Parts: sequence; structure tokens; C-alpha cells
Amino acid sequence: MSKTDFSALPLSGAMLDNLTSLGYLSMTPIQAESLPGTLDNRDLIAQAKTGSGKTAAFGIPLMEKLNPRWFAIQGLVMCPTRELAEQVAKELRRLARHIDNIKVLTLCGGSPMGPQIGSLEHGAHVVVGTPGRLRDHLGRGTIDLSTVHTLVLDEADRMVDMGFYEDIAGIVSACPKKRQTLLFSATYPDNIRKLSGPFLRQPLEVKVESLHQTDKIEQRFYKVDANKRNAMVAQALQHYRPTSTLAFCNTKIHCRELAAELTDQGFSALALYGELEQRERDEILLRFVNRSVSILVATDVAARGLDIQGLDMVINVDVARDAEVHIHRIGRTGRGDEQGLALTLAAPADQRWVDEISRYQQAPLAWRDSAELMVKGTGRLVPPMVTLCIAAGKKEKLRPGDILGALTGEGGLDGQAIGKIQITEFASFVALRREVAEQHFTRLTDCKIKGKPRKMRLM
Repeated sequence: MSKTDFSALPLSGAMLDNLTSLGYLSMTPIQAESLPGTLDNRDLIAQAKTGSGKTAAFGIPLMEKLNPRWFAIQGLVMCPTRELAEQVAKELRRLARHIDNIKVLTLCGGSPMGPQIGSLEHGAHVVVGTPGRLRDHLGRGTIDLSTVHTLVLDEADRMVDMGFYEDIAGIVSACPKKRQTLLFSATYPDNIRKLSGPFLRQPLEVKVESLHQTDKIEQRFYKVDANKRNAMVAQALQHYRPTSTLAFCNTKIHCRELAAELTDQGFSALALYGELEQRERDEILLRFVNRSVSILVATDVAARGLDIQGLDMVINVDVARDAEVHIHRIGRTGRGDEQGLALTLAAPADQRWVDEISRYQQAPLAWRDSAELMVKGTGRLVPPMVTLCIAAGKKEKLRPGDILGALTGEGGLDGQAIGKIQITEFASFVALRREVAEQHFTRLTDCKIKGKPRKMRLM
């Protein structure tokens, strides 16, 4: 038996069977280093990047301690953003599949308070939420954290950067003093040491190397004049012709400016930054993830915690001001078994940051001549999918099967032409092959879903 086998841990047979069914064959480094201690009820400070398997690293000990017959909040996970909270909740539900009737509830801003209060009245075993909304519920007296035995702070550095320290402190003080606290952070600056001091008891400290495998992500660095960054982005897109690209800028102003310029040139691009309303963020992300938008231009604040599969390319339009942030950026591509490509555009004023990246990676950077970015194709980069918006959602008790059945039945579509289906409270979004959607749109608008005609539009 290998030390990285889950069977080497003191886990229940049901948990081991569930992990096998989920495809968890062996532990990732963060899991192998932290799980023996956390399963022994140790507090933890773990420095690990997104995609390292950290959700299972805290989810497994949390689930192993749950009492399904005690309908009280036993686990609390705090996340910086709604997107990350929803991803974590989804993974925790998978990890709890072997336990009957476990309820995992998300409490995030951007959603109405009423339904959340109703869900809390019915009880939950685990709550995953953002600090602001959790503090709101505490203030209203609609949540009771006195039964929490496992507290998780996920992406703690990001929560502190967003100004949530006071909220976190207030939430922690509402939890029992006798509890297990697990803190995960991509970086470990002084403000995280300050945060962790009062909250943890003799924690186990684990740091997992955050550098990416060089054979998975190819990095290419290009010298650029500061005022020609945006033009070189367009040039690189026409040269490499990726289906899906995440472009990082250091400010929201640059994000908006670049997305507008690319759109004017016929690219399909949207900007994502911190000050957007939640509904706008959700729609932008949805369209990018389902491949009906080719380029997402984002700040680091907006992109932390996003799990985007099948990302062809990352472009650092502005050089990151921190080498670890650079590593997180490029780690968005080359996930799983996929190969990734990361381009960095560096102006003369960026040299100190470029040198820092080189030192951190302990390797010379691969500089390329920008003259190689010759335009390969003359046609526009058109996303393969388009998003169909249906004006009905969970309120009308719509399920993915209802939509799929209607579109392949009355709508006459082949199932292969239908991609991701996402259902929100009041609307549903379906990714459709672009050529099929445009060709069959009139027929689609005439089809009924659950026996009723529904308003539809192509976004």
C-alpha cells in the first residue's frame, strides 16, 4: 500500500468506496501532508493553490466527523466569492454522497435573504458562505453557529485583501472555542499570520510547492512597448487562434479598455472585475465557461477561485506584481491532462517584476521575438457556441432534462448540438452550437417546455 493511497488513512469504508467512485485514486501533495493531522483533529495552516485538491483536504475530515442524525450546523466554510462558495458546496455534496440526507447550504451575497432564512429554519449540516452574508445572518439572528465543530477559512489571503478581516473575526467569535480550524491560503503574508494567531491552536503548518510542471504549461515572454500591449494581445490571438483565452490586467480600467478594443476589432470579449453586480458576473462567467465568448479579460480579484476547464491560453497583458500571483494566473491553463500555453507581455518598466518571476521559478524565462506573432488566419475568431436564454428557471421547477427533452423533441435539435445547461432561480441558459442555434432559432422559440411556451433569446 502506497503512502498516497486513501486506504492508508483511518477513513470509513463508505468514505473510501465513495472516493473510489469519484475517481480519487491517490492523494495530491496537499492531501497527503494534511489529512493524517486533520483526521487526528489538529488545526491546520495550509499554503496551497487553486486546483491542488484542497477542497477534499478539508472536506474529507469535515465529512468524517458529521453526525447525519444531528440536524445542526456542524461544518462552516468561509470563501471570498460566491463562485468559489458554489464550487466548494458542489464538491462537498459529492464527498457526502455515501451519507444519507446530508444538507449543504450556500449563503452568499447577490441572492435574496428570504429563501436563505427559510433554508436555515429547516436546518443544515454544513454551511458554505461569504463573510459579508454570514455576518448579515448573524446580525439578524437567523443563523446559529454554536454547534460548529469544523471551521474552514478557504483562500484566507483573498478574504483579508477584500477587507473581510472584521467580518471573519465576528463570525469566528460566534463559533465554539472548542473546534477544529483549517485555514487555506494561496500566499502566507503577515496579515494572514495576524489573522491566524487568535483563531488556531498549535496548528500543523503545511506548504505545497506552487510551481507548475514545466511540461504541462509552456510559458512565452514577449517584450512590448507599454502603449502597444492591447495591440499585441490582438496580434497574439490572431496568431495562436485559441478557442478560449483568459487575459489578465492589473486594473479594472485596463480590463474595460482592452475588452472594448477587442470587441471593436470583431473579437468576442467580455470584462470581469470586482465592482460588477452579481447578476452581471454570473452571466459573464456562464457565457465564457460554456464557450459562447472567446476571451475573458479579468483582474486578479475577479479571477481568484474560478475553476474554468479547457482553457487554451492565458495572457498576462500586465505583468503580475507578485511572483506567486503570476503562478496562479498561468495555472488556469494546463489543468488535468491538458497542455497549456501562457504568454506574458513585458514592457521595460516591468523588469523588476519579471526578474522576481524568474527567481521564484528558479529558471531562466523563455523570451520570444514578437515578430513571430504573424497573423495565421484571416477569418474572425468566432466562439463555437452561443447561449440561449430561457425566461424560466427553478421557480417554475425546470430541470435540465425538461429543457433537453424539449429542444431535442419539438425543437428538432441533435443532442450533440447542446452543451452546458445552467438553471438559475428565474432563468435558464443553454449552450448551443452556433450554426445550429442560428439556423433553428425560429423553431426553438415555438417549442414548449413542460407543456408551456417560454420566452427565449440568443445572448
